[in-house]
Amino acid sequence: MKSSLFVAIALTITGVGMAASYVASAEPQPENASPIYGVTLPEGYRDWKFIAPAQEAPPLDELRAVLANDVAVEAYKEGALPFSDGSVLVKLAYKRQQSTEFPPATVPGAPTTVQVMVKDSKKYPDSHGWGFGRFVNGKPVDVAQHETCLACHVGNVKDHDYVFTRYAH
Repeated sequence: MKSSLFVAIALTITGVGMAASYVASAEPQPENASPIYGVTLPEGYRDWKFIAPAQEAPPLDELRAVLANDVAVEAYKEGALPFSDGSVLVKLAYKRQQSTEFPPATVPGAPTTVQVMVKDSKKYPDSHGWGFGRFVNGKPVDVAQHETCLACHVGNVKDHDYVFTRYAH
């Protein structure tokens, strides 16, 4: 009886110690980090290089511009796949609207989201090396919206290192 009580106490202490060790080793997430991946909006991303435009049909009805940091730009220019760790892509999305100055033209309207992909194969091994973030007004959106990121990329562009955007020369 005493030995089984001793074992139970020892296992409890070990379990608590392991849990405390896990919590202590987990990286604290900034409050502006995306759920699941912990991706944040990169500093200075609005000044990055333009990669390509995109247009989403209704119901989203958006105009999009994809920007990339220098690491990703180099991969695009070289046609190198997979993208190197450190590659970051940012997609700016806006509601599509008719130009008031030139009615046949479509121009960006209200911003809708900023979407971020970060390549770090050690940090994101379970998502093929990519971490995802989706932000509205600078704040990350809920978990349910982030859960769709990986599935869509895996289902459609796994042969292009899970990246939809091609370089517009």
